[in-house]
Amino acid sequence: MKVLTAAEMRAVDRRTMELGIPGIVLMENAGQRVVDFLIQRFAPLGGQRIVVLCGKGNNGGDGMVIARQLHTRFPAAWLRVVLYAPPEELKGDAAANYGMLQACGCPVFGAVPPDAGAATLVIDAVLGTGVSGAPSGAALAAIGEINHAFPLAKVVAVDMPSGMASDAGESPGEVARADYTVTFTAPKLGQVMPPNCDRTGELVVVPIGSPAELYRDAKVELIEPAMFRDLLAPRPPWGHKGTFGHVLVVAGSRGKTGAAVMSGTAALRAGAGLVTVASAGDAIAAVAAHAPELMTVPLAETPCGGISRAADIPALARGKTVLAMGPGLGREPDIAEMVSRAAAAFEGPLVLDADALWNWKPFAPQSHPRILTPHPGEMARLTGKSTGEIQKDRLGNARAFATGRAVTLVLKGQRTLIAFPDGRVFVNPTGTPALGTGGTGDILTGLISGMLAQFPARPAEAVAAAVYLGGLAGQMGARKLGEKCFIATDILRYLPAAMEACGRL
Repeated sequence: MKVLTAAEMRAVDRRTMELGIPGIVLMENAGQRVVDFLIQRFAPLGGQRIVVLCGKGNNGGDGMVIARQLHTRFPAAWLRVVLYAPPEELKGDAAANYGMLQACGCPVFGAVPPDAGAATLVIDAVLGTGVSGAPSGAALAAIGEINHAFPLAKVVAVDMPSGMASDAGESPGEVARADYTVTFTAPKLGQVMPPNCDRTGELVVVPIGSPAELYRDAKVELIEPAMFRDLLAPRPPWGHKGTFGHVLVVAGSRGKTGAAVMSGTAALRAGAGLVTVASAGDAIAAVAAHAPELMTVPLAETPCGGISRAADIPALARGKTVLAMGPGLGREPDIAEMVSRAAAAFEGPLVLDADALWNWKPFAPQSHPRILTPHPGEMARLTGKSTGEIQKDRLGNARAFATGRAVTLVLKGQRTLIAFPDGRVFVNPTGTPALGTGGTGDILTGLISGMLAQFPARPAEAVAAAVYLGGLAGQMGARKLGEKCFIATDILRYLPAAMEACGRL
């Protein structure tokens, strides 16, 4: 699902009108879609006490369409409409809809009436995507009332919660609370990035008449199962273990065998036909004991129990579909050289995580996907920035790194991002604080590798599927086990249910 900035949304509206759909029709459609949502979610509306709060811009015009529709279609409903501006300040389509609202006999108040405090449903149509900077004046007062004056009410935001930044996760001032946000045409960037994404409530996207081809080239997308559902389709009856790819996981060291086991097992659980784990010789017995389905290769090791530079990873990787390196490798000097040598030689998708990123050096241009999966701290080390700087502009930092280094970057964290060398960025909506536990990154490395093994010609969809499914399995597990009791391997426990849910959505 495409995600738009405020400027992109304005361009879509303008081009839609140039195609012959007047702005007042788009406004009518927007108001109608919100009313449709209200009917679906809050029926019977005749039993609700509804307050519609309108600003003086186009968002307020949407609100007046909603008020008119409610007044005419549900005459018995308790309805109060508030306009936070003198009527003479209204312009264009908003002014026209104010006139229509008056013509149909619906009263409009200049302030919230005393009896509105008992409202059960508040429609926030004060500020939309056109806001810039912190709200002030009447708009700020309206936001304060939304947040404090209606203790019994559910709040439905029209297009954007008032005061929310359209293009960034952080908003500069006070933001109206929202239990639901009905947004038009496509999600807005600010709605899908933290912390704003936590303030939108349930996000509902509705069409109002703009053709999809007008925003087909948008570079940011929200991952949804439709993007990868066919990757979860039943396998062909003639398939065998060689059909679904062979993953080589180079991971683990003395005392860190669990990371290798989790990555390898996750690759199998994601659907890879074969998985080989190569690790330091002393680690192999523990790896094999944990998961008999994994093939293992002992490698020469250092005195500290890590993999030695003498290990010939390029030779071992020949014939493999995917090479994954990093979990539990340790940070000995040999590791960086080993990773660089293997990355330069391997002609297939490469996944690097954890210790493989510690002393990572940029790749020479490659035709095969090179996928890096840092958490924010690792991303800070890769870029020379602080973790705070990374988190302040996650999307910008991820995109700049992916395009500048010609890699696919999976920046983990709330709303994990997948940034591609061509400037596209996928935003993952699944996940839970329960995933903030040791080993979940190792599992994700395996999931990505397992999906890539089956679909090496479709790397973008394979990585998106792995990230989305891992987050969804985490959500499902946290609901059953609780956020504190959830551990990394529970992702694999709930992965089948996540796949089933995405396959049938």
